Amino acid sequence: MSESIKSVSKRKKSCVNCGAELTYEPGTDLITCDYCGHKEQIEHKEQPFQEIELLPYLEQLGTQSHSTELSLLDCKSCGATQHVEESYKTLQCVYCASPLQIDELYREEWIQPGALIPFQINQGKAHLIFKNWVNKLWWAPNNLKKASLSPENTKGLYLPYWTFDAQLQAGYTGMRGDYYYVTKTVGSGENKRQVRERRTDWSPAAGNVSGFIDDTLVKATKKQQSQIPEQVARWDLKQLTNFDSRFLAGYVTEKYTISLKEGHIVSNKRAEEICRNWIRRDIGGDTQKISSVNMSLDDETFKHILLPVYISSYYYNSKQYHFYVNGQTGKIHGSRPYSFWKIFFAVVCALIVLTVIIVVSSQVQ
Repeated sequence: MSESIKSVSKRKKSCVNCGAELTYEPGTDLITCDYCGHKEQIEHKEQPFQEIELLPYLEQLGTQSHSTELSLLDCKSCGATQHVEESYKTLQCVYCASPLQIDELYREEWIQPGALIPFQINQGKAHLIFKNWVNKLWWAPNNLKKASLSPENTKGLYLPYWTFDAQLQAGYTGMRGDYYYVTKTVGSGENKRQVRERRTDWSPAAGNVSGFIDDTLVKATKKQQSQIPEQVARWDLKQLTNFDSRFLAGYVTEKYTISLKEGHIVSNKRAEEICRNWIRRDIGGDTQKISSVNMSLDDETFKHILLPVYISSYYYNSKQYHFYVNGQTGKIHGSRPYSFWKIFFAVVCALIVLTVIIVVSSQVQ
């Protein structure tokens, strides 16, 4: 079993000068002290990412190999499971801002991440992106804009994902369809005309496809609050770096709630979709029918990775809205409330203007 995050955290995240907590500085290889300015370098690891053989691991789940222990708190309001540093006395849930109490902390095993994408933008920039986005919203309530003034509402979170690699091989049978056109006469009398009608010439097809499926990305949490919008959940996995717990310093990490076995099932379905796309390309023609597929996956490996996002939540009329900023790219997306009174007065003003125009027009006539 590898060294626990707890021990790494205690030895590496305290400032040697003043004892304060060190935090990761986004976009760098540094952890810094906000009090005295001390900086420490995070050394680059040149070895390849830890790709773990899948099938042997699934057969040994009871041993929890490649696992480590971490500290967790569950939010009683939304159910999110979050890893926190034990130096915190109290903190808030990153999703719903409900208070989390350190005395409810418990420890649990997880499969240690093999890689992560460190935050590339800091909290201040993420908050500025969020604030600019809010300011551009039409019909937003005034108190939404006021809420965006507090950077503390924007929190950094590492989200858990599984990635799967495999060598795919498949034999198939099907039909290849090639389009051709015939000219037909339709109608009668003055309405008689010629039209081109598309038809399909079908021919049998069979063959084999193979290839390497690299980094099939499967989200590893099923909590509704963790469903990051598609517009934000796009990371450049080429920027993955070897896992080092110091990149987590100052951020919250969510523990996976979708097991490796469940994630593998999802990745197999994705592999089937990829396989069928490869088969269609192999058959060629204008359209295809796939009759049978005999697919196999070999040399399957996986890794647990962490991906960065900033989250802000806001309550309006007892309803919660979430806003997300990709911690790598700065892409933003969120849900938003509408101001009833702003829309109401806008409609009233529009009706008044329309009435004036009608009156003036009638007088001119």
